[in-house]
Amino acid sequence: MSDRTTSPAPPELPEDRLARASDDAVRVVASGDSWVVIDKPAGMLSVPGRGPEKADCATARVRAMFPAATGPLNVHRLDMETSGLMVFGLDPRAHAALSLQFMHRQTAKSYVAVLAGEVATDEGRVELPLCADWPNRPRQVVCRERGKPAVTLWRVLERRGRLTRVEMRPETGRTHQLRVHAATARELGGIGAAILGDALYGDPAGAPRLMLHASHLAFQAPDSRGRLEFWSEPLF
Repeated sequence: MSDRTTSPAPPELPEDRLARASDDAVRVVASGDSWVVIDKPAGMLSVPGRGPEKADCATARVRAMFPAATGPLNVHRLDMETSGLMVFGLDPRAHAALSLQFMHRQTAKSYVAVLAGEVATDEGRVELPLCADWPNRPRQVVCRERGKPAVTLWRVLERRGRLTRVEMRPETGRTHQLRVHAATARELGGIGAAILGDALYGDPAGAPRLMLHASHLAFQAPDSRGRLEFWSEPLF
């Protein structure tokens, strides 16, 4: 049994943010001897897909920029439609160390999103288990019987007409977690407003892309004992 989601008609994004919403450049934010943090653009895969037409991805771009790198590089992913911060391990040892941090939830991540609707409360916590909607993949659904635990903390950053700008902090890393938690109706435990431009759980009209950006990332440096922290401002 799965819970439904709600997808209100999206309002228009203000023109100043609409014009800056898309960019296809991969930017290196910072790098060390064994790691690199990039800012992934929206519309780019994190890892290669099937077929030569899906070979271009964030991992391939990093490998081209760091040709001496060894190992699988990627330790986590962002949805193709999501932009923002990603970290890569440049050698097998760093890759393993970073992967363990993500596995054991020792990293810190937060996202900025623009929701297509008004959100009455200022902050909240969503705890809705998720699983794949197999007949309609890649969609995910809330399922209390078969779903895996998924928790998202959120708070309002700005209200602008019928748009609500929020910060979202996932405590788990389920596929499409933020998108489903945002779109699920409030009476079912969600935020009750889909992310603007979300073609799967809302309405893509009104924005040139999914308005979701990985804006903050913190982790333990694999080549030292220091903890590193990075921020990225979204284009929208």
